Formats: sequence, structure tokens, C-alpha cells
Amino acid sequence: MSEEKSTIWCLHGAVGAAADWQPFREEWERAGYAVRAVDLWRFLDCCPRSLADTATALNAEVAGNRGKNLLVGYSMGGRIGLHALLAANSPWDAAVIIAAHPGLESEEEKIARRQKDADWSVKCHRGEWAAFLQQWQSQAILHSAADFRVDWCDRTPLHLRRKEIARSFLEWSLGQQENLWPRLAEIAVPVLWLTGELDGKFTSLAQRACALLPRARGHVIDAAGHRLPWQQPAVFSQEVLGFFAGLA
Repeated sequence: MSEEKSTIWCLHGAVGAAADWQPFREEWERAGYAVRAVDLWRFLDCCPRSLADTATALNAEVAGNRGKNLLVGYSMGGRIGLHALLAANSPWDAAVIIAAHPGLESEEEKIARRQKDADWSVKCHRGEWAAFLQQWQSQAILHSAADFRVDWCDRTPLHLRRKEIARSFLEWSLGQQENLWPRLAEIAVPVLWLTGELDGKFTSLAQRACALLPRARGHVIDAAGHRLPWQQPAVFSQEVLGFFAGLA
């Protein structure tokens, strides 16, 4: 009997979409993987749901899959991914975490972040969609000296998901997230933690996290910032495929 295909499950970032992973799907499928780009917004389409509960629900869906389950999570999706790896029903065999935050450690930081994200939620839900997108894309963290084409994935259709996206700023805010730093050592599967060299804050977070994870390797991609998969797609894809190919 032939071995079941390994599946790469891709989790998008805030104000993102499953289609964000389309530039990598063909190459990863040619390499022999099944690729599942997850629409995270559907986990919020009926009601509020915490990051931990979202991760548990995702894991329940993934658990029925045959073959190895390989997680790729970017930014917000990386934070959901960390919760998924730590959940009691974790089905994962390995993970690539990209520019993700394990959690704020002081209540003052959490309060400030919750207020900031509450403001984003109002702008998303009640404001003019194009104006909201312009403000979101103009954030300093999403820009760098790297050449990033913001138009490769049209965000306009996401207005159909504005209720869920607005809800995510409240339910999945970094200010609501559990501080996962004390629990990172519990993640037993191999982890590749990627950041861009122009994203100093998240590179520092990744270095600290990798020192706590028992089977982690960090890698910094040159000439890339926070949106490193789409700023350096060839290098990013090579790192992901190389990591998964090296799994025992």
C-alpha cells in the first residue's frame, strides 16, 4: 500500500485570505504534498470564538486527515498555529511559524493592545471598506525596504467577511491571547521559525522562542520584512520544502 500524502495546512494572517497561499500551491503540490489553505474567518462566522477554541476546532478537522499534517502559519495564523500545537488534541507532525508573537507578558501591554484592536474592529465593521484597507496597509510593520507587491491578492472581496474580520480584532487580539512563553517547551514536534531580516522585533521574538522550543530552528530571510513569504517567495518556499523534506 502506498504511503499517504503529507498535507500542508496554511493559516493566513490578519485581514488575509486563504488565497494568499496560492503563489506556493503549485510548487508544493509538484513536490508531492497536498495543500489546504484554511479560511480562518469561517471559525467566526456564527459566534465569538477564542484563539484556543479556534485551534481546538481546527485540530478536530485536521485529525481526520491521513498522512502527516504539516502546519504553516503566518502572523495571526502563526499565533493560532502555536495554540494548535499546544492543544490537547494536537494532530501536527511539524510546523513552520512565520513572524508570530507568542504573547504579551504584562497586563499593561495587553490592555493597550485590546484598545488598539477594538479601534481596528470599529473601523473594519463600520467604516468605508477601502479606507479601512488603506489604513491597514499603511502600518509601518507591513512596509520595509523589501519590494512587496500589495496588489497580488485583491483585498476588496474581503468586505464580504468584514463582520468576521471585525470580530477577529476582538476575539483574536494579541491582548486577549494567552501568554504562551511559559508553555513553548511543551511543543515536541519539529518547528521552523521564519522571520525577515528587516523585521527586527519579530526576529528577536523568534530567537527567544527557538531557545525555548526543544526541536526548533530559526531562520532569517534576507531582504524581507514582516510579510516575508510574499517579499521573497522563492527563498521562502525553498526553506519550507527543505524543512519538510528533512523530517524523519
